Amino acid sequence: MSSFQRSMNESSKPSSSRWRRVLLKVSGEALAGDQSQNIDPKIAMAIAREVASVTRLGIEVALVVGGGNIFRGSSRAGCSGLDRSSADYIGMLATVMNAIFLQATMESIGIPTRVQTAFRMSEVAEPYIRRRAIRHLEKGRVVIFAAGIGNPFFTTDTAAALRCAEINAEVVLKATNVDGVYDDDPKRNPQARLLDTLTHQDVISKICQ
Repeated sequence: MSSFQRSMNESSKPSSSRWRRVLLKVSGEALAGDQSQNIDPKIAMAIAREVASVTRLGIEVALVVGGGNIFRGSSRAGCSGLDRSSADYIGMLATVMNAIFLQATMESIGIPTRVQTAFRMSEVAEPYIRRRAIRHLEKGRVVIFAAGIGNPFFTTDTAAALRCAEINAEVVLKATNVDGVYDDDPKRNPQARLLDTLTHQDVISKICQ
């Protein structure tokens, strides 16, 4: 079972429900699947169908999408003179591409969906307006938040936490291509250890090593 399916199964409890409104963070890598770049349409459809099954329970669903399958600003900064801010803005545009793809996929199976971006792209999406986003959710529409928080140096995970708080969602569920936090990169180090628990002090100590 994929990390995405595990996350969605958590929200698919009977609707007497544990949660009324959830925010799902979908990383770009999760959308790419086994492909190194771009979007796997089968995964996009799997996400759409899982979201549909949750909305049928009466649970309101919002999503924040990453863009790492197309462009990751933090890893591209410095290439060919590209500064970090410019790289991050390119990454934000990548999240919009993913959001539009997911919107089209969801609407193809009958899920009313709106994309809201952190900066104006009025030809393709609504601007992020908190009250409008909440109203969409109350009407049974799925809302996809794109372009992070609209500022460089902030991850889309930060955007997920922020939007969750703003729309009064009960939980953030993260769909990504790793099953937790490791003490090293498991793709590079097969001995990397999965951490069951992690305190703020643990993180600070690791950074300061």
